[in-house]
Amino acid sequence: MNKNLRKAIIAGNWKMNKNRAEAKTLIEELKPLVANAGCEVVICVPFTNLETALAATEGSNIKVGAENCHFAKSGAYTGEISADMLAEMGVEYVVIGHSERRQYFGETDTTVNLRTKAALEAGLKVILCVGEMLEDRENNITEELVALQTKIALKDVTKEQLKNVIIAYEPVWAIGTGKTATAQQANEVCSLIRATIEKVYDKEAADAMTIQYGGSMNAANAEELVAQPDVDGGLIGGASLKAEDFSIIVKAATNG
Repeated sequence: MNKNLRKAIIAGNWKMNKNRAEAKTLIEELKPLVANAGCEVVICVPFTNLETALAATEGSNIKVGAENCHFAKSGAYTGEISADMLAEMGVEYVVIGHSERRQYFGETDTTVNLRTKAALEAGLKVILCVGEMLEDRENNITEELVALQTKIALKDVTKEQLKNVIIAYEPVWAIGTGKTATAQQANEVCSLIRATIEKVYDKEAADAMTIQYGGSMNAANAEELVAQPDVDGGLIGGASLKAEDFSIIVKAATNG
């Protein structure tokens, strides 16, 4: 991490876990553990938990995010939630393009771009996910694929809007599998993403871009990962569901 140039952010992605009572309990456990964090702390929770999370985190240093949003402002999109709806609630962050959305729900680079622009226009901060499948890495096309995902996702996003984008590199082969990219592998791709931002925008934008690692970061490996110069925090899955584990990751980013 380089906190002199950019913000370090640890964001929990709860996925489809926790009812409202469980969410409140977890947040209350977490608040004192991260109260003195030296990084931004975010919890991205299911839609049904957003009001609970917003109420429970009020007055604390924990920010609340959603796990997805639609690209239309309103309309006949049964089951979807617009970015404006999230912003009206007081939600600050939203995850866009997570590998599970791409894998199970038909998200494409194009729809990720549409959702990203809609979220930015609504005033939300976007955690934009990019990453390769195992076969892509084995075929040695990680660099081309991740650069392409990044470029398409940010199409027509202005440099000013880019200030509200965080990119999360998540090697799909390390999501929920227990496998983790080595710290060196994670930094290599985060560096590539930063170089892509520099090509599309400029060095100032690239230096200011927070790039998280999102592939099974946990309490045991967080310190090594955030010690890498181009890894500016993490998008945390399973470990974000345990207050103690999540706080250890926050501590690693605080000390990094």
